[in-house]
Amino acid sequence: MKSSSNPKQPIWWTNGALFLSVHLATIAGIYYHPLRSTSWKTLCLTFALYHTAMLSITAGYHRLYSHKSFRAGHAVSAIVAFFGASACQGSIKWWALRHRLHHVSLPERVYDPVHDPYAATRGLLWAHMGWIFYKTKYERMSLIDREDLEKDKVVAIQHKYYTPITVLATFVMPVLIGSLWDDAAGAFVWAALLKCVLVWHATFLINSAAHWNGVQPYSDEDTSRTNLILAVLTNGEGNHNFHTFPHDFRSGPTPFEWDPTKWLIMLLHTFGLATNLRRARQEDLDEAKLHMKLKAAVGPETLQKLYPDDANEYPPWTLDKAQEYAASASRCLIVIDGHIMDVTAYLKEHPGGAAIVRKYSLRKDQGKANDEGHSDVDPELWKQATWAFSGGLNTHSRAEKRRLQEYTIAKLGEA
Repeated sequence: MKSSSNPKQPIWWTNGALFLSVHLATIAGIYYHPLRSTSWKTLCLTFALYHTAMLSITAGYHRLYSHKSFRAGHAVSAIVAFFGASACQGSIKWWALRHRLHHVSLPERVYDPVHDPYAATRGLLWAHMGWIFYKTKYERMSLIDREDLEKDKVVAIQHKYYTPITVLATFVMPVLIGSLWDDAAGAFVWAALLKCVLVWHATFLINSAAHWNGVQPYSDEDTSRTNLILAVLTNGEGNHNFHTFPHDFRSGPTPFEWDPTKWLIMLLHTFGLATNLRRARQEDLDEAKLHMKLKAAVGPETLQKLYPDDANEYPPWTLDKAQEYAASASRCLIVIDGHIMDVTAYLKEHPGGAAIVRKYSLRKDQGKANDEGHSDVDPELWKQATWAFSGGLNTHSRAEKRRLQEYTIAKLGEA
């Protein structure tokens, strides 16, 4: 259920202390080892490791693992796991689960101050880094699909050995490389400490500044915006308003938008290292942009009249018929506002994963006892799909609602 207030959250002392310590060490390091005494090779190393860590987050943690926007083999995943750890933002599993929660915690299309880890509605400071200092328990985390993450061997290894991998990738490796040109101390300060701080804040700007300043060419249903400066800092993630279509491997869909992460994925695809690149349908992109232009031109009230309610006629199906069809054809059916929808094709696109959709779907065995005499599935849960879709768990965007209309196959009633 949606809560209107924030429960008391315990302070995460170790996380906060580590975060502050790295900042203080960076300031002290730069004071004692300033730019003028640092090798140009070290500065090049800092630049390279910054972008390697950032791309591992944007292409790996975010688009590959959080949204499954493409597929990659163990070699690419291992590189992502190693250099992603150098960003010091948690393991792939930890990061991806919270990002998926972020996407399903949007009641009323604003970022939920209780259930969203990085809620912009709690202020820019909280969205940027305030959440780091609290050990928050998220009630909806149990609803987030994690099966793919738990089955992935690379994810499992990185999660288990995250701390030693992070120390090696963040601190040991830059020092060893810097020692090759007798600047181990400079590499520790600039390519390890400062790089870590820069990657942190560049990433956190997407949670904060990308909801404050920029344009909204695709949707204004939430506060996400597109900002070129942020896109440059984050290898494309600053095109945040396009995240209305989170399953797309791109952040900038046109060739002219700054999105190095997209270019990297396309390069990997060219060499067969990335497959199954997923894109939003062009008609959905065009419709979203047209809607925003019309809304700016004529206003929301006039525009609403241009979109009449769905007047399509659908055949009536009984509950038994719908459940029989779902079982016999291995389809995922949900019932929203009395409409039966076949959302099988949408399961792989759902930002929170397929499990949360299947939880509210019709099943042939609903209410029937298992071998121990207990029901595995709540026989009434399918009735809550309307509640879940319309704000109980997540209020969906216009684009998602339009897709659901396409999936409607019948009305629930007497045949």
